[in-house]
Amino acid sequence: MSTPVPGRVGDKPSVPGGVGVPTPLVLEAMKYHLVPEMRQLLQSPRTRPRAATVGAMFAVGGMDAGKGPSTMERFDLRTGRWLPAGAMPGRRLQFGTAVISGHLYVVGGREGLKTLGSVDCYDPARGSWSSMPAMSTHRHGLGVAVLEGPMYAIGGHDGWSYLCTVERWDPQTRRWRYVANMAAARSTVGVSVLNGKLYAAGGRDGSSCLSSVERFDPHTNSWSPCAPLSSRRGGVGLAACNGFLYAVGGHDAPTANHASRLLASVERYNPKTDSWSKVAPMGLARDAVAACLLGGRLYAVGGYDGQAYLERVEAYDTVADEWVQVASLGKGRAGACVVVIKLT
Repeated sequence: MSTPVPGRVGDKPSVPGGVGVPTPLVLEAMKYHLVPEMRQLLQSPRTRPRAATVGAMFAVGGMDAGKGPSTMERFDLRTGRWLPAGAMPGRRLQFGTAVISGHLYVVGGREGLKTLGSVDCYDPARGSWSSMPAMSTHRHGLGVAVLEGPMYAIGGHDGWSYLCTVERWDPQTRRWRYVANMAAARSTVGVSVLNGKLYAAGGRDGSSCLSSVERFDPHTNSWSPCAPLSSRRGGVGLAACNGFLYAVGGHDAPTANHASRLLASVERYNPKTDSWSKVAPMGLARDAVAACLLGGRLYAVGGYDGQAYLERVEAYDTVADEWVQVASLGKGRAGACVVVIKLT
């Protein structure tokens, strides 16, 4: 009787656990990728992305004790340090940012009292900026996100009124076009993408902060209401992590009393149950905080505590349900835009 040769047709594969039976590690990987809502329970050293593959987190602009920095900083996950990363071509505040094909887009904002519609694009490989076609509506305090290729500019303020309008940028045609309006006008709105939908949470409408949340479906060009936040939140940070949305910080106060009720609390949205629940609060209450996912952890970057513009950065562990303070920014920034760019 001949000895089977590995790999020869007809041989039975040597699979731990029996022929055709997935190993525990394979089952774990299948659950992680096919059932996103279980990722919260499946975190382990095997689920942590390699530091070399997740990219770098950039903090862009914001408000400081001066007129607002035009500088950028980059956080390297491998070294745990923030480093200078150049500057924008001009000074602007309350803008939005997004990343498309490894390029950083800076959208709208204001320069002094002038609200902007302009868009600038940064190529990190070359360290150069270029101008893109402007939006149809000038906006500051807008939210910006990328969904299935196109970029969306959501709400904001045009210098006269709060906006419910939304524009979509097609990177192929390089054109902005209006899509369906939100039900509510929102400035300083939290915006993020989850499961192929675009979410707009909280913000301000000119008379108060909002707790309402809306969800946009690009295939039906329509917004639908979601369960509201448990707290009204203007200047809220919003980010998706492991199949959930997290609403971080902000303030709940009339616009005339901006710093009276700053929030350290954090809420998590489950799209399966359309419900929000409280998770561990940040170590410091702050408004105008940026939220960003990097390497499996949620980061809260900068903000304003009622007295100072903050360098403080905290990271949230979804398994331990706790925030820890990490390396601080080089400069205090409130309302900075924070994105992740995969560098080559």
